[in-house]
Parts: sequence; C-alpha cells; structure tokens
Amino acid sequence: MQTKANEFFENLNGKKVAFIGAGVSHKELIEIFTSKGAIVTLCDKKTLDKFGDYGEKLNEIGVKLSLGDEYLEGLKNQDIIMRTPGFEFYTKELQDEIEKGTLVSSEMELFFELCPCKIYAVTGSDGKTTTTTLISEMLKESGKVVHLGGNIGRALLPIVEQVKNDDVAVVELSSFQLISMRKSPDVAVVTNVTPNHLDHHKDMQEYIDAKRNILLYQNRASKAVLGYENDISRNMEDDVKGKCVFFTRLSDISALPDCGYIDENNMLCVGEHKIVNENDVGLRGKHNLENLLAAFCAVNGDVPYEIMAKVAKEFKCVEHRIEPVRTINGVQWFNDSIASSPTRTIAGLKSFNQKICIIAGGYDKKIPYEPLAQPIIDNVKLLVVMGQTGPKIEKVVREHPDFEKSGIVILHAENMEEAVKLMYDKTKSGDIVSLSPASASFDLYPNFEERGKHFKQLVNAL
Repeated sequence: MQTKANEFFENLNGKKVAFIGAGVSHKELIEIFTSKGAIVTLCDKKTLDKFGDYGEKLNEIGVKLSLGDEYLEGLKNQDIIMRTPGFEFYTKELQDEIEKGTLVSSEMELFFELCPCKIYAVTGSDGKTTTTTLISEMLKESGKVVHLGGNIGRALLPIVEQVKNDDVAVVELSSFQLISMRKSPDVAVVTNVTPNHLDHHKDMQEYIDAKRNILLYQNRASKAVLGYENDISRNMEDDVKGKCVFFTRLSDISALPDCGYIDENNMLCVGEHKIVNENDVGLRGKHNLENLLAAFCAVNGDVPYEIMAKVAKEFKCVEHRIEPVRTINGVQWFNDSIASSPTRTIAGLKSFNQKICIIAGGYDKKIPYEPLAQPIIDNVKLLVVMGQTGPKIEKVVREHPDFEKSGIVILHAENMEEAVKLMYDKTKSGDIVSLSPASASFDLYPNFEERGKHFKQLVNAL
C-alpha cells in the first residue's frame, strides 16, 4: 500500500533541495535524499577542509556545496529547504525564499507530516527530556513499538517509511523546532514556560508563541496535558481544541476529570485512580513527581495503571539530570548538566534535604538570574562560579540581604578542571557536590551533554 512517506520520497526525484548544516540527522538525510534522486545542496558556514573525510563523501554522492561566509547563497532557487533547529527561522535570507514559494521544512516537521502512527510530543522550559523518556518507557512496557526522537533518541524522518500504523512516536520538541511547526501531535504536553533562549528569540513572546504551536494545530480528538502551576502553560488552555488535562503536585485539582495530582496520602493520582506513593518513586527530586504526573496524564487510556506504577518505581534517572556520578571520601557527586537555566538549577537544589555545594555558570542566554539568589541562599553552602555568567550569579547572591548571615563561600574557577579540583579540596565527608550551571554550555562546550561527560570524567579520575 502506498503511504504518504513513500509518495514523498518518490516525488523527490529531480527536486532541488538545500540542507542548512551537516549535523547528525542531516548527514543521514542528505544520503537518503540523493539516493532518491534529489539534487542536493549543502549550505554550511564551514569550509570544505573542515569536513574531513565527510567532504569526500559529499563529493562522492554528488552533493553541491555552498560553504563559507556566503553559504546562504545556496538557498536561492531551491524547491525545498531543510532547516536545522539551530538556524533561526526568521533569518532574512530564509524568509525571502519562503516569500518566493519555496517549501521550508525540517526533519521533525516532515516526520509529523508523513508519520502514520499516533504521536506524543513534549515541550516546556523544564522537564522535557525526563517526561518524554517516562512516556516512552510506559508505552514500551505496555507492549508498544516506540520511536523516540526529536531532541532525544534518533532522527525519525530517515525511518518514517518503516513506521507502522499501530506503532507510536514519542518526541521531545524545543522552541527552535516548534517555531515553524504547522502540525501538532495527537497528545501534547507542555510542562511549563519560563524565560529561556532569549539570546535566540527576539523576545519572550516569540518564545511563548513557539511553544504554543504544539497545541494550535490539534483537533477535537487530540489531548493536551498542561502544567497547572505555571501561569503561561495553564493559560494555554485557551489554545486547546480537544481534551485538556492539568497536572500539579502543589494544588488540589482532584475535582477536575483525569488530571494529575498528589492526594493527602502522598499518592500520585490521575483522576480517581491512585497510581503510586511518592515515597516509592525511583527518581530523585520533587520536580520529578511533576514529570511523572505529566507522563501519567499523557498515556492515560493507553497504558494500564499498574504499568505506570511499575515504571515510576523502577526508573531511576536520565543522564545529566541529577545523575549520581560517584561517592569519594564520603562526598557524593552529581551531574545536573541539563540545568541550563535558573529554574532547572532551583529544582535540582530542592532535590536534596541538606545544603549542598554547586558549580554554576556558563554561556549567557540573556535571562535574569535574580530568581536564583534566594534558592542559593537557602540551599547552598559552597558556590564555585565559572564561565560568562559566573559573575552575574555571584552578583545576585552577594546582593541578597541574607548573604552575610548565610555563610555561603564563593570561589572562582577558570574552567571545569579547576572547579572540580576546588570542590575536591574544599568539601568533606557528608557533603554533596552538584554540577548545577543555571546556564547553557556554549562558552566552553558544544552542548550540555559534553559538559556533563567532561565533568564525570574529571570526577571519576579523582
């Protein structure tokens, strides 16, 4: 039987397609598109010598190259432009081509258009990856074939022709992916929306509007799961076309049908169904109870309650998210490199029942650090700052009226090696150390994963 995916790939023959950037997913797609007969141009800031062996591969498969400072010239006179999420959608050169009628899409957008199965998608400023992973684990445990993608898992467009109608896709979506989306998932989760990525978005409203795209193209058969405690995500109820449910660990919303909440006996519930006691949950941190509630609401009706409980008890952590690294000389070390904003760091700080020692600072995303001051005063005994935002974090902490009596010690590091050594020298048995940057990684690392891996290597080498 001919599927939308089969038809799309057949129709690529002779089409002119430009790819912006040669990231992991684009490398795979460039080979697929050329094999289907597309006339492919790669547009990339890098010059050919920077591609190494891959440059030879591009020549071998007949890819045209538009490289260096004028790389965007290659966008002209194309039938399709494939945008990488990191390339800003409102760039003039891209908008000019859209006005001419060129189809501008992306790996995730095309997957949404061509996917034959039910799609669950998660966005939000915090909790996306853990919630997405929990949804995936619950569906897998219930016997479904799950395709995990977006910001985690693998690129899904290259395998869309193999996806079956009764499979499920579970994807994590960033604002960069959503900003140009014109199709929404069957089940959409918005964990929360707080200031983030304001170095890329022109303002907070553009960031919010990008997130809203996960809901705007749903229909009456769709479901939306919204964080209740966050004003922005809660108010997105106005955008919902189908069923709307909320989740929260702080408010009593038990009267609302099929919502996620914690009852007076510490049971995580969905509607009238009591799933699991919070004391039996495997994940560390109160914020992860919210991630669990969001996942429960998302799969409710598709996954039995006993399987929800099983996953909640057995699932321990996602890499780089309050991930235990090791205990040395009685000091516990944790990797929370995902904490690339103040709200994420605050959630991590509240996951421990004692004052801890943190490494903070990194790339500046132009977001406010004032909200971080009080939680650091309340939850931190030793603060090592580094990176572009280190001085900003130190400033808001020192200016807090309770700084002097808090007893917090603040030290400075030039890099991760120095930060880890300072922590090793200044901590004692019983202490907890966490990499909790409250900042992106791009001043020193390509992404938060590489930052977390380097931190773990250093700690494991102590």
